Amino acid sequence: MVLSEDRPYHEGLEARIYDLIAPSLAAMGYETVRVRLSGKERPTLQVMVERVDQAPITLDDCEKASHQISALLDIEDPISSAYTLEVSSPGIDRPLTRAKDWNRFAGHLAKVELATPLAGRRRFSGTVLGAEAGREARLRLDDGTEVAVPLAAIRTARLVLTEALIDASRPRRAAN
Repeated sequence: MVLSEDRPYHEGLEARIYDLIAPSLAAMGYETVRVRLSGKERPTLQVMVERVDQAPITLDDCEKASHQISALLDIEDPISSAYTLEVSSPGIDRPLTRAKDWNRFAGHLAKVELATPLAGRRRFSGTVLGAEAGREARLRLDDGTEVAVPLAAIRTARLVLTEALIDASRPRRAAN
């Protein structure tokens, strides 16, 4: 699968669900940040969304997205068992799932875990330097070295909560 700047990397059923819900959510003004299906007996489908206009996500937004997702999943029925649907915002210490996330949060700290080792390591921590759509995310590690990580190899990548991230996440007031 070729990734775009806006598309998170998903495989299998998660990719199918993303393809099913993302266009409809986009028409409503939301971007789909992540789709994750976890658990065995009664799985949980977690869908993270954010507003296209970058305004803070509200409970009303999550409710609207949840109703839309539920309706689409009821029609297509891609999950064969009973499941729980959770719709949420990515939060301040959000996952980095798309190249655009890596570019938007360049300069902030992140922790990354890979599905397969790169240079003998699975875990990296450092400053986000950006990403190329469909290719690699880049980090500057604490020792000053830089590493390029294939986006498709990332199991999890998450921003680290810092004062700088909190400051950058505060809504900006309009100038008078």
